[in-house]
Amino acid sequence: RIQGLTLDDIAKEVLIRHRIGYPQREIPIQMLDVGGVYQWKQRGEKHLFNPETISLLQQSTRNKDYEQFKQYASAVDKQGDNAVTLRSQLEFIKNPAGSISVDEVEPIESIVKRFATGAMSFGSISYEAHSTLAVAMNRLGAKSNSGEGGEDPMRFERKENGDWERSAIKQVASGRFGVTSYYLTNAEELQIKMAQGAKPGEGGQLPGDKVDDWIGATRHSTPGVGLISPPPHHDIYSIEDLAQLIYDLKN
Repeated sequence: RIQGLTLDDIAKEVLIRHRIGYPQREIPIQMLDVGGVYQWKQRGEKHLFNPETISLLQQSTRNKDYEQFKQYASAVDKQGDNAVTLRSQLEFIKNPAGSISVDEVEPIESIVKRFATGAMSFGSISYEAHSTLAVAMNRLGAKSNSGEGGEDPMRFERKENGDWERSAIKQVASGRFGVTSYYLTNAEELQIKMAQGAKPGEGGQLPGDKVDDWIGATRHSTPGVGLISPPPHHDIYSIEDLAQLIYDLKN
């Protein structure tokens, strides 16, 4: 059974941090633990993405080496060996009656329709990365997410070769960057970003030196000026306000 923290656990963690911050003996600055668990460290917590897996992924994709990619997949799939995640402790139970007929299995074309990319805005990532994600998901029949930075209208039209750089999911966030009627009508799905998931309570920021003419035009802002996404929406203070925004976006 997976349980939560108790008050004793919290007290122990507080005492551990206090002892690290106020040690009994003086510790040279270079020996201090930098802290944190999100970044991989040689003697830190185990991570799925570590120097080995990242190197295998980068090398296999750059060299188009499928055998090397299988090494990467194997390294990630063996997460159960190190108990990296909760799901790594689960195993599939094989059907004693054997495999079912392929005719009874949902086709790939239907399954991938449920796939969607994470919401990363144009500006936080490059145009090349942003548009390539959209093309790939459109080829699959899945959905890419524009993020909160708007989308260049030129991407709403298909290319001559049939590829489409349009993101099916359009995001509306607190800064309303790039949100126009044309932007909204070129969406299969609208997503209202209620808060900053990566930075809870802090809001988001795109530094001014990243806001070039293209990004500024896409976001309907001034090039060179930093863009801040406020933590809350300026017009949502109740369930009724949210309902009004949904109504306005749909109509």
